[in-house]
Amino acid sequence: MKIVVCVKQVPDTKGGVKFNPDGTLDRAAMLTIMNPDDKAGLEAALRLKDQYGAEVTVVTMGLPKAEEVLREAMAMGADKGILVTDRVLGGADTWATSQTLAGAIRNLDYDLIITGRQAIDGDTAQVGPQISEHLGIPVISYAQKIEIEGDSVVVERQYDDRYHVLKAKMPCLVTALAELNEPRYMTPGGIFDAYNAEITVWGRADLKDVEDSNLGLKGSPTQIAKASDKVRKGQGEKVTLDPTESVAYIMNKLKEKHVI
Repeated sequence: MKIVVCVKQVPDTKGGVKFNPDGTLDRAAMLTIMNPDDKAGLEAALRLKDQYGAEVTVVTMGLPKAEEVLREAMAMGADKGILVTDRVLGGADTWATSQTLAGAIRNLDYDLIITGRQAIDGDTAQVGPQISEHLGIPVISYAQKIEIEGDSVVVERQYDDRYHVLKAKMPCLVTALAELNEPRYMTPGGIFDAYNAEITVWGRADLKDVEDSNLGLKGSPTQIAKASDKVRKGQGEKVTLDPTESVAYIMNKLKEKHVI
């Protein structure tokens, strides 16, 4: 079995978020982590590797520094890392990003593709399903459990207060929830091997069956009108009332806000 896992290096929001003049994130200036949903997807792939001897290839698109998440993934147990990076790919929205990743994945043999449900820097949950559409394969999203049955993947798909059980023949793409599992830690030996391993680097020329008009900022139909740092809320209103008056005051406020 061959599994491709798409991961993304995202800003560590605890360290603050910065923007470029054009409204895009200034990723080079921020502390970064592996996207949590992607990390759960990686752990799911590694468990399938432990169970079936699968080969796990991790792919990321980003700046050269995104190599860091590939080495982290390899230190956890992934077999190969592929970095897709090129200036012409910068500023991509979900459409252009999914086109880029699909173009890279077309160079690979795969039975199963696993992505995170969504990235914490965008929260769109669009890239995974879009990749499946570009590749012409089925997708199962919001996975809270993944199992293999013969040539099919069986997924518990989270839905409100219950779940659906869906089965699809591979090749198939699955998007994973952060709640899917508890990702393993890197091992000392894994870290040593990962930082001595070679990372494959692909650029625009390595993408298969992708038009230039669908790549980068120019190929992104979504345009950011305005972006800013988080605005702090003003000081709240303080009142001193007896218990009966307090209840009446709170109820009136809830009615004013159309909460009740």
